[in-house]
Amino acid sequence: MTDSQLSSQLNGAIEDLITSYHELNAGFVEELDAEPSPLEFMRYVAKNRPFVVRGGASSWPAMQKWDCSYLRSVMDGRLVNVAVTPHGNADSVVENPKDGLKYFVKPFEQDELFDHFLSYVQNQELNGYGGTTVKYAQTQNDNLRGEYRSLLADLEDDINWAHIALQQSPDAINLWIGNSRSVTALHRDNYENIYCQIIGQKHFVLMPPIEFACVVEELLPSATYSPKAIRVNQQSSNAAREADLEKLEVMIDDQGGTVPCATWDPDTPAKPRTNPLSLLGKPIRVTLEPGDMLYLPTLW
Repeated sequence: MTDSQLSSQLNGAIEDLITSYHELNAGFVEELDAEPSPLEFMRYVAKNRPFVVRGGASSWPAMQKWDCSYLRSVMDGRLVNVAVTPHGNADSVVENPKDGLKYFVKPFEQDELFDHFLSYVQNQELNGYGGTTVKYAQTQNDNLRGEYRSLLADLEDDINWAHIALQQSPDAINLWIGNSRSVTALHRDNYENIYCQIIGQKHFVLMPPIEFACVVEELLPSATYSPKAIRVNQQSSNAAREADLEKLEVMIDDQGGTVPCATWDPDTPAKPRTNPLSLLGKPIRVTLEPGDMLYLPTLW
């Protein structure tokens, strides 16, 4: 059997597997009106299927307390880590205009007073701030027990039904703050996630692990956004520093190695960067409203 024949036979078997999965599983995220019991939760874990608990976090104090005024008062004078990108595309595949090559590009990061960061995000969303630079608080280093620890008392630091079922507390509790211009690239996590929405909406595009065969993935060199000239002098005006952040460019990382990246977009599955199985993918879309919880299984 030639390599071509073997590849065709393998693709046929994978196609049958994906088709069977779609026939046996719903093409939507199941919605619950109440929190599941630990046993019910474990059934979803065993099936590796997501679900939404509508209003699952509605009794948390944050749902009544959190608005911009309250957040500013609690976080007054505190520095937070902020990811800065030209188009809201942190940790994503970007074509470098200098050489025409694709890179996995990380955001420029800086510490910023929370009040200044929140005002920027709010003004950009509500008042049509004209800059293209997008700021997003997106650290994944257990930041709610770190730089945002003063807000932790307003949240449940553990989710009882998940704690009982998995017999452990969360490895990390993170807070993310951004506006509608922030976009997360297609990726997968090797752990169970429970995402809780407090303010605004969050739109998810989900794919089960079996559809990984539909995704084109490449090893790309790593790079980082960097201002062409950043004014580190704190005496410089906010306007001057913001102007510098409007001039981000891709800087190739020294000894950064390569990173496996999805270069296929489920929103445009027939566009370039496809493989013979790409059109079999059936992404599932779900939107979280304030108070909702999403269980996102490992590898989704």
